[in-house]
Amino acid sequence: MGPMRDRIVVLGSLNTDFVVSVESLPRPGETVRAGPLRTFAGGKGANQAAAAARLGAETMMFGRVGEDERGHRLREGLRDNGVDVGGVFVDAGEPTGSALVLVDGRGQNMIAVSPGANRRVNQQDAARAVAAAGPMGVLLLQLEVPLDAVRAAVTLGAAAGCRIVLNAAPAAELEEALLSALTVLVVNGGEASLLSGRSVNDEASARDAGARLLGLGLPNVVITLGASGSLLCNRKEAGLFRAPTVPAVDTTAAGDAFVGALAVGMAARAELQEAVRLATLAGAAAVTREGAQDSLPDREDLYRMFGDEVTRF
Repeated sequence: MGPMRDRIVVLGSLNTDFVVSVESLPRPGETVRAGPLRTFAGGKGANQAAAAARLGAETMMFGRVGEDERGHRLREGLRDNGVDVGGVFVDAGEPTGSALVLVDGRGQNMIAVSPGANRRVNQQDAARAVAAAGPMGVLLLQLEVPLDAVRAAVTLGAAAGCRIVLNAAPAAELEEALLSALTVLVVNGGEASLLSGRSVNDEASARDAGARLLGLGLPNVVITLGASGSLLCNRKEAGLFRAPTVPAVDTTAAGDAFVGALAVGMAARAELQEAVRLATLAGAAAVTREGAQDSLPDREDLYRMFGDEVTRF
């Protein structure tokens, strides 16, 4: 990868993740035995900011935490990862957000999120984030904060000339006007299915969904397909980037590692294909360790695991 040129600004969620391991994920009404309760720093916004900073990008986080010890620890953890937390507001009106995570023996997970202070992220926070990104900055968004704040960030960011990446997770229906203002939409199979109206269960159906989303005015769509890799769709191509085979321990942060690394490639002004290839490697690396932010790879991790491939950047 070349030197970083542009700032990455993340507007999004910060959570404390409470994680237990189970042999198999419970069915409705079922109680299962779990291992010890562990606590990790999380939240899609914070995870993606940490992922980008660990890979060397200048990264700034905007969001909200409660006036509590968990919020203090989340801010300190991001700062330790190299993230500028000057945009993280301490909100006395709500506790810090939290997520309850169950992880099975195959690394698959179930997650329930209690938003807390994240629910109070607003249009003023969006305006501050856009101002920090400036023209040609990379503005990174998700859907764990109120949709009105996301809409404001997209509208203001597009007017300011930002490159806008939306990871449309958790899945939600979005209007065409919002989608068409994005630079890149990143979704997994379920999210792509909801937005496109096409069921995604393999590469062929992902290509169909990608074409459908391009028809809504999006310039670039990336659909992540887990262990199969990721599909980049735009008007020039629909190319699959295969994921390397790695031992899966915990998939919790795979998507966030992917999105953060994609933003890093864009900040370095790499071709989008190169940014997606980097993101695919980062996502694969993240599943080999437990936790959310604790599992995010840095450059040394990627070179150690995928040296020959990483040196292409």
